[in-house]
Amino acid sequence: PTDYPCVVGHEIVGVVTRVGKNVTNLKVGDRAGVGAQCHSCHKCQNCLDGCENNCSAGFKGTYNSNWDNGDKTYGGYADKWRGDYRFAFKVPDNLPSEVAATFFCAGVTTYAPLRRTNVNEKSVVGVMGIGGLGHYAILWAKAMGAKVVGMSSSDRKREIATQLGCDEYINTSDEKALAAYKDTFTHILCTGCGEDFTWEKYLTLIQPHGHFINVNAPDWKFPPLNPLLLIMTQVSISGSLIGSPKEIEEMLAFAAEKNIRPWITVLPMKDVNKAIEDFNAGKPRFRFVLEN
Repeated sequence: PTDYPCVVGHEIVGVVTRVGKNVTNLKVGDRAGVGAQCHSCHKCQNCLDGCENNCSAGFKGTYNSNWDNGDKTYGGYADKWRGDYRFAFKVPDNLPSEVAATFFCAGVTTYAPLRRTNVNEKSVVGVMGIGGLGHYAILWAKAMGAKVVGMSSSDRKREIATQLGCDEYINTSDEKALAAYKDTFTHILCTGCGEDFTWEKYLTLIQPHGHFINVNAPDWKFPPLNPLLLIMTQVSISGSLIGSPKEIEEMLAFAAEKNIRPWITVLPMKDVNKAIEDFNAGKPRFRFVLEN
């Protein structure tokens, strides 16, 4: 639940105006970005292993959380933001601010699991759901050298998938078309699916030792999974929560190197209410960026 009063906004880019005495990665005048996480304990084993996004002390959100002293964390719908320098990152010079901002949550949510599971030029990656998250997954996987197959429940996204760079497209409502991809994928990244989802339908599309990675959080429960299916397919199922600071830094460098450009629409901050209404109506292709 939201603890009011609350200032939202968790994909933030701005110019550094002040730094503390211990800050080494940023200086006044740098462009910097902040994602969905603003702090961790830096003491638990997960943090020490470079998995601060899985901090054992709990997830410290950029807004609607509390700092260690009890003060609230406030987000980016503001003129200024102050926080832990270890979760603020310098933006590469060739990434426009409006582009870079979108990488700090949606971007790293899809980049990190693909990189962690070694997507490369030998990979065949299926991207389930072609929307705000899915379109990043397509861009990343193509830039990593993989063959990419867009997957959606109708033909409505076929042209968009092609424009984004997909090599092929599956209408997942077409059982015959889906069955033709048996044992094809090294990876399936699920960014969205319908309530007709079944594990049998998708795990059998993945090669032995392949990966089904879920970053989709629907408001309905996934169906039960027969453990025999895991044994027979030898597929690994995993989830992924944003990314670590190291993964965010790597992502920004990769995006700059590969000239990754998500589909965005820039709006003035004063139009935030309209942006939220349009977002809820499913209008953005694929991200709204609010600019002060």
